[in-house]
Amino acid sequence: MSLLHQQLRRASSSTVSTCRVSHSRNIAARGLRVSAVVRDEKTAPRAPPRVVFSGIQPTGLPHLGNLLGALLNWVKLQREAAPEDKLIYSIVGWHALTLPQDPKELSAARSDMLAVLLAVGLDPKRSIIFHQDENLHHAELAWILNCITPMGKLKRMTTWKSRLAASRNARDDSEVDESHLNAGLFTYPVLQAADILAYRATHVPVGEDQQQHIELCRDLAESFNRTFKGKRSLFPLPQHVITSSCRVLSLKDPSSKMSKSSPDLNSRILLTDSPSKVRSKIRGAVTDSTLGITYDPVARPGAANLLNILSACTGEEVAAIAERYAQKGHGDLKADVADAVEELIKGPRAEFERLRDEKEYLASVAREGAEKARALSEVTIREVRARIGLV
Repeated sequence: MSLLHQQLRRASSSTVSTCRVSHSRNIAARGLRVSAVVRDEKTAPRAPPRVVFSGIQPTGLPHLGNLLGALLNWVKLQREAAPEDKLIYSIVGWHALTLPQDPKELSAARSDMLAVLLAVGLDPKRSIIFHQDENLHHAELAWILNCITPMGKLKRMTTWKSRLAASRNARDDSEVDESHLNAGLFTYPVLQAADILAYRATHVPVGEDQQQHIELCRDLAESFNRTFKGKRSLFPLPQHVITSSCRVLSLKDPSSKMSKSSPDLNSRILLTDSPSKVRSKIRGAVTDSTLGITYDPVARPGAANLLNILSACTGEEVAAIAERYAQKGHGDLKADVADAVEELIKGPRAEFERLRDEKEYLASVAREGAEKARALSEVTIREVRARIGLV
């Protein structure tokens, strides 16, 4: 058995791993924490229950970056959450509308994204999984928050510029023509805040590019609490959960992250890619002409991206992988990265293909998830209406 396959088998019990922390060290650390909890169970104060919220847009099938950066971390949070924690994951269709969408494709993508969430391991009996557009409380709260959001704060948001640039295939934000900016895209951070605050979420696992929006959400929560006082503050200030995940870059342009909106289909690996397609895309990944393999994200971003992917898939430290490949070529590295990626996605891919045709089951999961979500947000929205005078 090759060293790579030994690494893959050792990593198979872990759903997600980091780019720089070894799997064995993670397991040891978790074991120490669990032991400490058991020893101190009678004396240590119990942490308050968490309400975790995150969402994903139904705009195309997830790629490897989505899988390693978000979805498998959601599964990890589900696995490690305390029994009293609430886990809420939403397919945010209204956010997708901030850029042009084909209605038929969007409808199919909504169903496919739900199948993906179930295929990667989210359990509808443990987590609330639903379509954002099936809970109108999000839109109502977004309008109320819009009415207390200063324009200056929205103008300072940078994400709408990058999304507009990506949609126009611009090289950077400086090429963005603001005449193409619509009100929905400009104010979507407020809708994102409403998504979070509707459930009074305490923890929000999102990428680094969304951290600015979490700060806006906290500002709006604080502003509402201060403006519309009650016996207690209505909204907690949600914390940005920084998950240990690998930032996967484009296979064709390692200066930018892997993206569903890139016009080059070979720049990303999709969950549905066949083994041969995975190998073909990895084989064609941009690297450099330097002999040997070293980990240098600045000088050698292509090779570093492949090393990061291999680390994330196997759980082995990047430094150890780079040392093992120091005297090898990019062809050897690419072959092993392709094997590792295929090992990671083959289970979810097969489950997705099975689930996507079970329309009645997916509809029932969505319906039950929306009912649970509305039951939670109804409590919040009633209090919001009472405080602002709409009763």
